[in-house]
Amino acid sequence: MNLSLNLDFGLMRRLRQFSRRWARKRHGIDVDPLTLPNRRIYILPSGMGVAFALMLAAMFIGAMNYANNLALGLTFLLGSLALTAMHYCHRNLSGIVIRSASSEPVFAGNEATFHIALENTAPLARHELSVANDHGGLTTPQLIAANGRAVFDLRLPAPKRGMLTLDHFEIVTRHPFSLFRAWAHVHMNLTCVVYPKPAARGLSPPPVETDTGGAQDSARGDEEFAGLRPFNPGDSPRRIAWKVYAREQGLQVKLYAGTAVTSHVFDWDGLTGLGTEARLSQLCRWIEDAYAEGRAFALKLPGLDIPANIGPGHRQRCLTALALFEP
Repeated sequence: MNLSLNLDFGLMRRLRQFSRRWARKRHGIDVDPLTLPNRRIYILPSGMGVAFALMLAAMFIGAMNYANNLALGLTFLLGSLALTAMHYCHRNLSGIVIRSASSEPVFAGNEATFHIALENTAPLARHELSVANDHGGLTTPQLIAANGRAVFDLRLPAPKRGMLTLDHFEIVTRHPFSLFRAWAHVHMNLTCVVYPKPAARGLSPPPVETDTGGAQDSARGDEEFAGLRPFNPGDSPRRIAWKVYAREQGLQVKLYAGTAVTSHVFDWDGLTGLGTEARLSQLCRWIEDAYAEGRAFALKLPGLDIPANIGPGHRQRCLTALALFEP
């Protein structure tokens, strides 16, 4: 029994992979946004639909044998209902607009979440729509009202750092009655940044360095105003010269002389004896700890030198550099 189930599952998986490759070869890479035409929608009976068809066949044979007109009428009525359900199931997907939304970066070993928006531009509601992928991900079916919009969160395993690509997903519906399954293949090559997995705590970060007029740190005093510089992502809003901004001179940040800023320099070359992935994991751990404690830090990689700063924008820039690093 288990062997038979495994063979059936393997056969279905191979059929789905063949269908996906054929659809990609036929349609190519999809534009974003994509309006789903009728020719992109496929439909087949579900397991319940096959059982329903067998029941109708048995009812038809029995009604013919006993010459029961009432049973024949009921059989044809149920058959008409099934054909109507097939038409409505196909129409439920026709004309849907598919857009890619945002995808937040994740750490390796977690699940990436791709946000996919479906827009209904028709004056009728769309029922029980969901999004699926080849890795077993299936979103909760949602109702999209007339001229409405819904966002689906599709999860995908992110086992290693780098750029994770969702190159294929399906728009699926079984409405009404779950007698048929209608779906459409979509190939948009959506991407998500996967940071290295932070190493375990234990290795101490490099000693702090001091700087003046560098990163804006909450511990800095306000003595001796030294001038202005352009605003950088991650700068504290308390350092912004709002009066200058009100005069339409752009966002400027106040600098103060004679005030020391403590910062770390996380250097790739300082982690001798470790492999590439181990170094990236350790740098990721130091960045996360420094960011959580509000300390400024700089990052040095081969061919890249990011100066000291603080804030979520600086953290994201450094972690992205680690994620996309190539030796």
